[in-house]
Amino acid sequence: MNVFLAAGIVLVVTGAAIAVMLFVRRTAPDGSYFNDGDRASGVFGVLATGFSVLLGFIVFLAFTSYDTARAGAEAEALVLAQQVETAQFFPAPVAEELTGELICYGRSVAGPQWELMQSGKLGDAINPWGAAMFLTFQTIEPETASQEAAYGKWLDQTSAREAARTDRIHGAVGVIPGPLWLVLFAISAIIFAYMLFFADSGEGKLVQAMLMGSVAAVITMMLLLLQFLDDPFRDGFGGLKPVAMERTLDIIDQQLAVVGNDAPLPCDDRGFAS
Repeated sequence: MNVFLAAGIVLVVTGAAIAVMLFVRRTAPDGSYFNDGDRASGVFGVLATGFSVLLGFIVFLAFTSYDTARAGAEAEALVLAQQVETAQFFPAPVAEELTGELICYGRSVAGPQWELMQSGKLGDAINPWGAAMFLTFQTIEPETASQEAAYGKWLDQTSAREAARTDRIHGAVGVIPGPLWLVLFAISAIIFAYMLFFADSGEGKLVQAMLMGSVAAVITMMLLLLQFLDDPFRDGFGGLKPVAMERTLDIIDQQLAVVGNDAPLPCDDRGFAS
């Protein structure tokens, strides 16, 4: 959902709420439907407090998931760069294979796999280059102290990369369960209905429109914010992008060019096997 669509939804919902309020106002008694305004305001305060507490909890939950996905993407890119450096300590043929597979892994993450997350179709699919690296790594027989150290370091870095990948894809499935959405929309509808009883033919139309419009706009914007945080991998304003991985791939290309490593890669620019 882009920012213009979200703004349009807010305007439509707010306009509809104001129109209903003004329609009810035409037949409303002078002073609203409530005989005791203070008591009515107290009940509305209970509704608003319950909604705000629940909303605050869910916003915290959704933002935590959003931030975890962002941090996971950055950590995965960092570990990938570190593994490229570690791979250089292995024997020449294996070092070249692992380097190429690591680059292909990064291209796959920044390309087709990121697109699958945006469309919600990633599911349980693995990165094929992760499996390829595992098979290549099995062929290594450390012969020197530096190779043995690199061997153990690679295992640690692989675990860290897989954990970071898990954090990244965790946010792609959404963390707000359906029942919470139902409760939020139900409370929103109750607040809207309750606001109609504040319709007052003795007040001006502008005041009544502001009364209903402000509440409808705020609730709508908060629900849209939750929907955004619950789906961070979106193509549009504020969505998470593979910036960290793309930056890491650029740095790796520059480093390999400096050391004169121009071995052919087993994939194309998007990470598909060539």
